[in-house]
Amino acid sequence: MNPDHGETPPLGVADALSLEAIEHWLREEDAARLEALWHAADETRREYVGDEVHLRGLCEISNVCVRGCTYCGIRAPNRGVQRYRMKADDVVACARQAREFGYGTIVLQGGEDYGMATEWVAHVVRRIKAETALAVTLSLGERPAADLAAWREAGADRYLLRFETSDEALYRHIHPDLPGRVSDRLADLRTLQRLGYEAGTGIMVGVPGQTYASVAADVDLFRGLDMDMIGIGPYLPHPATPLGAEFAARVASDDWPPDQVPNTELTTCKVVALTRLVRPDANLPATTALALVDKEAGRAHGLRRGANVVMPNLTPPEYREKYEIYPEKAAVHETAEAINAGIQALLDDLGRTIGKGAGGRRRTPGSGA
Repeated sequence: MNPDHGETPPLGVADALSLEAIEHWLREEDAARLEALWHAADETRREYVGDEVHLRGLCEISNVCVRGCTYCGIRAPNRGVQRYRMKADDVVACARQAREFGYGTIVLQGGEDYGMATEWVAHVVRRIKAETALAVTLSLGERPAADLAAWREAGADRYLLRFETSDEALYRHIHPDLPGRVSDRLADLRTLQRLGYEAGTGIMVGVPGQTYASVAADVDLFRGLDMDMIGIGPYLPHPATPLGAEFAARVASDDWPPDQVPNTELTTCKVVALTRLVRPDANLPATTALALVDKEAGRAHGLRRGANVVMPNLTPPEYREKYEIYPEKAAVHETAEAINAGIQALLDDLGRTIGKGAGGRRRTPGSGA
């Protein structure tokens, strides 16, 4: 619950919100006060990135992963996963479908899968660029700088790599390092920027052990990072993971750490809205996880509270159901056509237009960090 925690701080863009004010708004529960936050985020979104919603087709190209991240259903130790790697022709077919639907970007997402050789990914990127002229976004985990450079040279435009949390202890809890390798995702993001990618990052909201102070620090870090895209979604527990088991045990015993952040739609929307205020020109998606936690209104709420991107899933259903990073993925059994039609209808209801072209970040003066 949220006790009276003092006078509501004023809302503003970029440097106007202090770290203390960010944490205050994360704790806010008064619906009337929150309307002011939603309005400020929506107006900032309209001013800086406009009313267009950019649609980016998602293709989940592999569920093979070498990592043991404690929250993820496709983690390497999960022996119950039916592993797959899509064929190059199938990946390119998804890109063609994205073009036919009028999307400006294809997102190739997968586990950290070294069976997808550097040159294979480069070959797929080159084919997509030659056959569709779409922007290509990659989200393939922590890969060596040489791989990232090769893919950039092949034509990849963007790379997504969530830093997950600025809390070092919590990060190590959910992201165990591989033997002989220490993860440093902030350094990886700087490498991506140096190579000329549009770089994206993000966090999960409501991870067991995550506090309001740590999420406020995450939002403050977004302000300091010159990220082009920031993805924010609720933590969704997978029962076949260590963190999912921990979550279930805490729910059963109602035993939560002090100041635990809930993994609710409301809290996630607060983080989206505050991120829009501190990084007003970034592209912010209404994530698939947000649509799952509230199937009726989650995506609409995200778009009304600061988001301007949606990533419709184009993965063929026979693969999509195996890419179970969390359970009961939204629209797992729907065709790409049905998903596309649903998003079109949602945008019509919201009075928003579909963005044209690649939908890169519109940088404003002074937006760099």
